[in-house]
Formats: sequence, C-alpha cells, structure tokens
Amino acid sequence: MRKAILSFAAIAALASVVLIACADSTASEKKKGIAMTQQEMVDRGSYLVNAMGCDDCHSPKKMTATGVEIIPELRLSGFNPEMASLKPATDAIKQGWMLFGTDLTTAVGQWGQSYAANLTSDATGIGNWKEEQFIKAIREGKYKGLDNTRPLLPPMPWFVYKNLSDDDLKSIFAFLKTTKPVKNAVPGPKPFDKL
Repeated sequence: MRKAILSFAAIAALASVVLIACADSTASEKKKGIAMTQQEMVDRGSYLVNAMGCDDCHSPKKMTATGVEIIPELRLSGFNPEMASLKPATDAIKQGWMLFGTDLTTAVGQWGQSYAANLTSDATGIGNWKEEQFIKAIREGKYKGLDNTRPLLPPMPWFVYKNLSDDDLKSIFAFLKTTKPVKNAVPGPKPFDKL
C-alpha cells in the first residue's frame, strides 16, 4: 500500500511538472506571436546596439584623462577621415598582426585597410537603406546589403550577428533609422598593396 501511495505521488508530481511546462510553453508561444510596436522595436534595437558593442567600431572617439570616450555628436557615424591619418605598419601585418586605429574605426590586416561604416540615419549612412538591405548585409555579409557587391571586411563580425533573430535585426534597423543623421562619407577599403 505504501509503494502504491508513493507511486501515485510520483506520478502526480510528474504530471504537474508536465502541465506547468506545457502551460509555460504555450504562454511563451503566444507572446512570440504578438508583434512589437514601433517604439518597442526602437527600444529593443537601442538595447541591442548598446549590448553588442556597435559603438566600439562605429563611433569616433577621443582620448581623455579617464580613457577613451565616444564623441556624442558623432556617435555611430563611422570612420572620420578628417580625424585620423594613419600610416599602417605593414611589416607587422606581414608577420600576421591585425592593427586598429586609435579610435577603433579603422583596421588593417592582410586584406588591406577597412573603415567602419556610418550607421546613422543620414544618406551617407543607412538613411536610404531598406530594411531588407540591412538584413541581407548582416545575414550574408554583403556591402550595403546588395547582390554582387564586395563582402563586409574584418573586423565586422557579421558571421556572428547573422545568428540574430529577424525581430532583433529589424529592431536594430528601426533604432538606427532614429539616430541623429551625421553627414560622413566613409572611404572605401584599400587593398594591402595600396597601403
């Protein structure tokens, strides 16, 4: 009799866990089906841009007594040719090194020199982009999200970011479209033999 009661209690506990798990699963599936408002997308995009470190490469910076600081009025505007003129140490690159400019908006490696893109809502940034272009740029590593263009170059980690959900990519794009436009035409990359 005691074994029967323990077995019944164990079955009841297992059934409770299964029912709770099913209820939670159904609830989360329903929540996933609810579309975000535009403001919720922008807020989510802002969170993701900040959490993923987009400013690390895409925002010009200045050195201060407390370290490197983003220049707020140039946030996410990419490499600024007026602020930096570097002569890359090609000998170090030939030895396998990759080098960054002082504000991290340019990198040099065996591919040559690449420059962080302007991500602001200006036409020199992503102001004229469509959402589909942005998603293609991140998912496929295509420059400006266009077919038959060059690949996105290091250090852009598109091969990691491509794993983000569609909602996350759409949210990032929605946020970037709300940024203050900064006119800054970023130069094209230089091949190694032109450094």
